[in-house]
Amino acid sequence: MPTRPLALLPALALALTAPLHADAPPADPADWEAVLEEARGQTVYWNAWGGDDRTNRYIEWVARRVAEAHDLRLVHVKLDDTSAAVSRVLAEKAAGNRDDGSIDLIWINGENFAAMKEAELLFGPFAERLPNFALTYPEHNPEVVTDFTLPTEGYESPWGKAQITFYYDSEEMGDSEGMGDSDALGADETMAQEPPRSIEALLAWAEANPGRFTYPRIPDFTGSTFLKQALIALVEDTAPLYAPADESDFAAVTAPLWDYLDALHPHLWRSGRQFPATGPELRRLMGDGELSLAFTFYPSEPAAAVADFELPESVRSYVLDEGTLGNVHFVAIPFNSPRRAGAMAVANFLLSPEAQAHKQDLAVWGDRTVLDVARLPEADRARFTIDAENPAMLPADALEKTLPEPHPSWMTALQEAWRERYVRR
Repeated sequence: MPTRPLALLPALALALTAPLHADAPPADPADWEAVLEEARGQTVYWNAWGGDDRTNRYIEWVARRVAEAHDLRLVHVKLDDTSAAVSRVLAEKAAGNRDDGSIDLIWINGENFAAMKEAELLFGPFAERLPNFALTYPEHNPEVVTDFTLPTEGYESPWGKAQITFYYDSEEMGDSEGMGDSDALGADETMAQEPPRSIEALLAWAEANPGRFTYPRIPDFTGSTFLKQALIALVEDTAPLYAPADESDFAAVTAPLWDYLDALHPHLWRSGRQFPATGPELRRLMGDGELSLAFTFYPSEPAAAVADFELPESVRSYVLDEGTLGNVHFVAIPFNSPRRAGAMAVANFLLSPEAQAHKQDLAVWGDRTVLDVARLPEADRARFTIDAENPAMLPADALEKTLPEPHPSWMTALQEAWRERYVRR
């Protein structure tokens, strides 16, 4: 999900200290029947990234289902960058708009959540009181109540999982069956035939296969996540990454990353002088045969793209040996939404087994569920059968080694430093 952090404008600082109020009491998530009754007839404006056709089609399906189930209208306000919605909520607060906001639901996570919560731009807590939230079993799955190291405290509701997954064309590189450690490979010819299994091996692979790999341009969310993945792999001590960036020596901590990227960029697609704008554009380059290796933040995306004939049947997926970054993505409700009941009804539907299984279907989107499937009733568990026949699908246990996200301030700092180093010169 493309997203950039909220930059709090100095001119709005006074507005941020003003107390919140609303003329009408908010819908109380503790009285769910009252919430559903209030939601009837409402038009809910969901601001969500609109850069992928599969995501957009899924949200269209959600709109049809909540119209049938709750007699409400869901409008997908398509965003290129989530920060645009966050900035609008901030501007409304600065203008004194406390109870008639234009946004009811936002697809959000990480640094934008941290910024909105700090600026008191969120309604809540509400998430734990959604009836379907219990199906995530947060006592066993703490990732559904933690966002980039920060506790969500009920101010956002989970609805999907993501983790960096690499994919490659096996016709060009040989099958992943029996892949060894790329670091141990000696001959350039052999290196060129094996997908790299570590960040260090990726550099060697790119040198042996110039122009066949790249990453999305910063501040794209997928590209920024690649920076964090590389940084975690390259630093000797990861502890500073899980505290605010300004508490560390940022230049010293990130020096290995910039050395790595300086060495990598000349061997990227178009020699690192140009980058694809988004993850979907990266996938298109793979489909067009311009790349042999790519990655995504949605583990089932390669398999879904093969099923849709966007990628060749020779595509295979894998994760790095040391694990890859993963997180949960959420929806949140702005503090001044006048249609909070409808927004909560939508958030609750997104957590239903029906909606989660439909989202995970490769023919629909392929986004992983946040529900604890093993603890669901048998009839609901059956909805989540994985298409193991698709050759691009990861093995069931491939995502067990998930690296936690750094503190949200690191994404902001890395994005700015990347632009300063590779754009503003």
